[in-house]
Amino acid sequence: MTSTPSKSAAASRLRTLDLTYVALFTVLMAVGAWISIPVPAPLVEFTMQSFAIFAALTVLGGRRGTYAVAAYLLLGAVGAPVFAGFHGGLGVLLGTTGGYIVGFFAQALLYWAMTAKLGDSLPVKALACAAGQFVCCYGIGTVWFITAYTQANGPISVLTALGYCVFPFIVPDLLKLALALAISRRVSGYLK
Repeated sequence: MTSTPSKSAAASRLRTLDLTYVALFTVLMAVGAWISIPVPAPLVEFTMQSFAIFAALTVLGGRRGTYAVAAYLLLGAVGAPVFAGFHGGLGVLLGTTGGYIVGFFAQALLYWAMTAKLGDSLPVKALACAAGQFVCCYGIGTVWFITAYTQANGPISVLTALGYCVFPFIVPDLLKLALALAISRRVSGYLK
């Protein structure tokens, strides 16, 4: 005679499944950060990290996607080499590009809030990701970049900072978002 699992056992499996998905996308973020096109300083490197953030949010949803981003940031903060160039530690987060990494967490929170309020239709997902990228990642990252760069090298104009850190990334990031949305449409039905 086989017994049917109780609700608490089923809930326990769901939590385990959630943790598995979070861990998988945390690793995807690290791998995405390692795939980079080096550029001369002070420009920010081109990586696939933002694609991994978009994929985590659109595939896993706001709650689990935010957990994955938080796990990624915590791993990097304690020194695991999960950031671009196989770097990790608080020094990276406090450096000129640290604001963009911290901005990913704010982006995830905004995505979670927007999809919780407006639903998780494809247009809402696209809008939430784009808003998070522009407001949180680019916004926080650029302010952080200007502050850190000014302390280390002297003053820099906002337009110059945007030229280094935002303008070259807009089209590639929109393409990464489109790819993440296409993938999420294909795989979301398979996730529980």
